[in-house]
Amino acid sequence: MSGVVIAVSRSTTHTFTKPNQESIQLLTGLGVEGDSHMGKTVQHRSRVAVDPNQPNLRQIHLIHAELHDELQAAGFAVSAGQMGENITTRGINLLDLPTGTRLHLGNKAVVELTGLGNPCAQLDQFQTGLMAAVLDRDEHGKLIRKAGVMGIVAIGGEVRSGDRIQIELPPEPHQSLDRV
Repeated sequence: MSGVVIAVSRSTTHTFTKPNQESIQLLTGLGVEGDSHMGKTVQHRSRVAVDPNQPNLRQIHLIHAELHDELQAAGFAVSAGQMGENITTRGINLLDLPTGTRLHLGNKAVVELTGLGNPCAQLDQFQTGLMAAVLDRDEHGKLIRKAGVMGIVAIGGEVRSGDRIQIELPPEPHQSLDRV
């Protein structure tokens, strides 16, 4: 399985959207160089308020461009970086990958998936109804979070639009991604 990086984004401040960049530098164990969510410990304000010493399992936020396609078809105006993601992908069903999957990005960088992004009210502040649009229910009523996946930087390196993504699954048994 492989895919491609469509866009890379970062923001030095805690803004909801992240401007697209020509490239981003991933730093091992920290996240995106120059991004407000970079760090060994949590950087998301809501999590810092609870316990600022917990490990940062949300160093990198990835969203599949297919979600943008789905949302655009439903009338939303969204594009790469606007939902807070650092890396926008195409060709990989990120939500179906198990915890511990390693995404090899470009020539060197590796991101290890830690869990699902948890949609927040900022989505509705960006566009009314967007939060509900990235939540769904399966046939058993279980909540489906579609707002991307989170990961940590296992191996640093430069990532840019057009880079190939190779998937390395963890040993079985696989554990489904859950919110982090």
